[in-house]
Amino acid sequence: MLRVPEVAVELDEIKRRLGSGEPYLANDPALRPYRKRCETLLDRFNATLLGDQEGRTALLGQLLGAVGPGVRVVPRFLCEFGFFIELGARSRINFDAILLDCAPITIGADVRMGPRCQLYTANHSDRAALRHGAWESARPIRVGDGAWLGGGVIVLPGVTIGADTVVGAGSVVTKDLPAGVVAVGNPARVVRSVEQGGARGEAGGSALPDASGARP
Repeated sequence: MLRVPEVAVELDEIKRRLGSGEPYLANDPALRPYRKRCETLLDRFNATLLGDQEGRTALLGQLLGAVGPGVRVVPRFLCEFGFFIELGARSRINFDAILLDCAPITIGADVRMGPRCQLYTANHSDRAALRHGAWESARPIRVGDGAWLGGGVIVLPGVTIGADTVVGAGSVVTKDLPAGVVAVGNPARVVRSVEQGGARGEAGGSALPDASGARP
């Protein structure tokens, strides 16, 4: 069995540095034990049988910063540190999600994320010298209660998605979205309110690209 590496007691300082929005060195040796610990737990998580929900729930409790009751995440799941991610009660994350948590990623209760959603908190400078020097920065992502991200949605650093908002499959969210709207496209734009939808209120309806698979 793989052994989960122990990490130093400086976690609060690491969180403060990464979550401050200020530039940091991505290859800082102080980050290595935290990445290694995350990699080890991810290997265990992603090796579970698809029917082993109980085993995955236990591993998520070790990997992530907070996990509400009734959460379901299925393999393959990837993140960078894990400790910055908080999942609200009854939220569902489908296959092949990538949550690049170099800053906090807060996902509310009853959120649905379709296959291959990607949430990126990290960013690199447009100045080549800084990129080559491994400098980057990060900004938090927040997804409100009851939101639904269709398959393949990409969320960029610093974005907040409001409660009950639906984002159509394949959309790229570059700016904040208010609560209770439907947004699609690249960049994602609001096309209507949720209340203006059809009788079934489905994200795969005629006003949206197919967002099927948001319920793992």
